[in-house]
Amino acid sequence: MDIDKHANPVHHFICYLRNISSFELLRKGKFLYFFGKLTQIPAMHIHYFQHVPFEGLGCIQSWIDENKHTVSHTRWYETISIPNLDAIDMLIIMGGPMGVYEETRYPWMHVEKKLVKLAIDSGKIVLGICFGAQLIAAALGANVFPNQQKEIGWHPVYFKENVHTFRQLDFLPSELRVLHWHGDTFDLPDESLQFASSVACNNQAFIYKQKVLGLQFHFEILEQGVQDLLTHCENELITAPFIQDKIHLLKGVEHIPKANAYMYKLLDRLTAMAG
Repeated sequence: MDIDKHANPVHHFICYLRNISSFELLRKGKFLYFFGKLTQIPAMHIHYFQHVPFEGLGCIQSWIDENKHTVSHTRWYETISIPNLDAIDMLIIMGGPMGVYEETRYPWMHVEKKLVKLAIDSGKIVLGICFGAQLIAAALGANVFPNQQKEIGWHPVYFKENVHTFRQLDFLPSELRVLHWHGDTFDLPDESLQFASSVACNNQAFIYKQKVLGLQFHFEILEQGVQDLLTHCENELITAPFIQDKIHLLKGVEHIPKANAYMYKLLDRLTAMAG
């Protein structure tokens, strides 16, 4: 970009921001060009719910570290620690092999659903991934149930035109190949909007009242995460239309850098909502 040395330097700075692809976060200064203005990205307290040892934060941990956010967790498979929701800014709900209708087998799930609903009602930023998205749907009163078929592997997800009406989502492409590993699906919660689908599963993502997102797929996955899923869940790789074999799952790790980049952008945009 050519710069006129006599022009207003603030004008050039704004022009520079506008030319950053998808209004990228200026990470060193923690500023984002958002909703037509410079928004400072605050340091946040992020709490996450984890349901099994092998489905952790993935690349989200790097984003937390880079942005110097504080983090705490509840690992429901260990000693349960109930978070003080007043002390957190964002709740992230990770995946797991269980179903939200299995409260008898997982009695802590009843408590978790209540906490998710309280976090939403109190205006926290809430992100659910895979089982986490299903928990959000259930907490908002929607039905969660087995899909007609499981979806496991690197399958395309299709983002709808309505993503361009949300500043949190308007950087998403029309199509992206991402990792899926789920057998359940859900009805859309009241007042939510669907913004992604796949051939095997119609409701792949939804947004609720600006600050709540549910994603069935895995932007956050790292290569080690794929290995861990194969170690613990390889028995699910039966012959079926939307279940890939181990070879294709491992080959698909080439898609991880792009998926992680979209995860970072999404987290940046959600964080800016608290600014």
